[in-house]
Amino acid sequence: MDVFSKKKRSEIMSKIRSKNTMAEMLVFKELRRRKIYFQKHYKRAAGNPDIALPRKKKAVFIDGDFWHGYQFSKQKKRLPKKYWQKKIEGNIKRDKRARAKLKRGGWQVLRVWEHEINNNLDKIIEKINKFFK
Repeated sequence: MDVFSKKKRSEIMSKIRSKNTMAEMLVFKELRRRKIYFQKHYKRAAGNPDIALPRKKKAVFIDGDFWHGYQFSKQKKRLPKKYWQKKIEGNIKRDKRARAKLKRGGWQVLRVWEHEINNNLDKIIEKINKFFK
């Protein structure tokens, strides 16, 4: 059961960004600073990759730890079953389908987790740069 009213929960959820999250903005800013070309939120590819090089068919997804189920098996026990477990399990399945579709289309896919960016941005930028070459 939710501790907030339906109206209050709706207000809270409306403030959660699906695009241009802090993790994404940190990566975008650093890639631009290093003059690494990319397209963000590329809509022509399955799953709308956060970062894409369409000509090279390379896609990078920047996944939030909570929303995309990082260590979900551990986290699952603490979440209310009715809504959140179903929501995150759906996100995980959707992510897998998008990656599979991209790979079938000849794309290479790199997945980066939010905590990796927060822990060592430089290392992640180098990882993305190597992936793009």
